[in-house]
Amino acid sequence: MKNYLLLHLNILLFSFTGVFSKAASVQFNQHGLKGILLYVFVALMFLNCLIYALIWQKVIKRFQLNVAYANKTVYLIWSQIWAVVIFHENLSVRNIIGLFVVFVGVMVVQHYD
Repeated sequence: MKNYLLLHLNILLFSFTGVFSKAASVQFNQHGLKGILLYVFVALMFLNCLIYALIWQKVIKRFQLNVAYANKTVYLIWSQIWAVVIFHENLSVRNIIGLFVVFVGVMVVQHYD
C-alpha cells in the first residue's frame, strides 16, 4: 500500500506540470515575453518535471512497468480536476466518460497485479 501511495503522490506531483504550463500560457497571452510570471511558471514547470523524474525512477523500481504506467494515466484525472478547480473550465460528458474509462482501466490492471 505504501508503494502505491508513493506512486500516486508522484503522479499528483506530475499533474502540476500541466498547471504551471497553463499558467505560463495565460501569462504569455496577457503580457507577452515581458511578464515576469511567465518565467516563474516556466521555471516551476521544469523544476516540477525534474523532481518528478527523479522520484519516478525510484518509485518504478517497486512495480512491474505495466502496472506503473497504467497507474500513470491517473494523471489525466488530476489534470481535469485542476482544470475545473484552478482554471474554472467545464467538463463535458465526453470528458467524464473518458475519465471513467481511464479509471476502470487502472482498476483492471490493479486487479491482475
